[in-house]
Amino acid sequence: MAKNLIWEEIQLSESYFVSYKFDKAASISASVLDHILNNTEQDVDDDTQLSDMIESAAMVFVQSLKELRRTSEIRKELKRLFGSVSNIPIQVLLTGAGCYKSDGLHSDLCEFLDEFLRKWRCGDGEFCILVNEDQNGGLWKGRNTHSVLKTDTYLAVVDFYAITLLGGLLNNIDLAIAWVDKAELPDEKQQDLLRRLRSLFALKATSSSQSEEKPRHKNGTESTVPGKSSGASKGRYPLDGGDSRKQAILNFTEKVEPCFWWFRCINLKFGSARLAVSHGKIVLWGSFVIFICYVLQKKRATMRS
Repeated sequence: MAKNLIWEEIQLSESYFVSYKFDKAASISASVLDHILNNTEQDVDDDTQLSDMIESAAMVFVQSLKELRRTSEIRKELKRLFGSVSNIPIQVLLTGAGCYKSDGLHSDLCEFLDEFLRKWRCGDGEFCILVNEDQNGGLWKGRNTHSVLKTDTYLAVVDFYAITLLGGLLNNIDLAIAWVDKAELPDEKQQDLLRRLRSLFALKATSSSQSEEKPRHKNGTESTVPGKSSGASKGRYPLDGGDSRKQAILNFTEKVEPCFWWFRCINLKFGSARLAVSHGKIVLWGSFVIFICYVLQKKRATMRS
């Protein structure tokens, strides 16, 4: 297939994707990938252009699987197409990882990233190299285009895997520390990750102890505010054996009682007629009378002048 036809197929798959025809988008993009990755006689001589084609088609494929609610199959399908996790373009791998994370498939994501990270050895240089490159690793039919990986990119994946995934989402800090301790990483980065994981462990331990103490304070009989429990209050709502519900009612009443002052009524009697007027209405009418007096006084002053 000529490179122009390959690009046309990729664009067609993208068109189907934006048109919400995800089945067709996945089918066409998978067909393009299968053709490129398994064709020994490529019509594309430029490795950069070939990489762009593979990445473009793979991005459509991964996102189509997510929209089809087949996120759990992404890892298996990519390995089927590329032959090895190490062959998957890093942007495609990160997109797939993002799909797993957004769908809450944290265990599957952990296996996916762990398999990828174990394929590489990262030292103090600018690039990482494959640990054990087998016949399927890092090669696209003789093109050694992905046998190296930038150290910064690799360390970004390590950071997400150890801190966010293991230490955060899976709440397995012990496993994260053990993994970082065994990983072949630059010394400075390794020590930084271990320090952050230990800080995260201490923070979670503190939060856990505080959450255990809160129920004790809620069920306690002693008031947390000094001088709050006056004799009058106890007389109105006598506590029987430290009943927390009665104490809660008492506290609630003391807080909301001032709010109802506006709605309390004063009963006025004129002969046989009885009129109930709320405090709120008295205040409103009083304000209105004062305002009228002010306006009349203003007019008198204007007429005199």
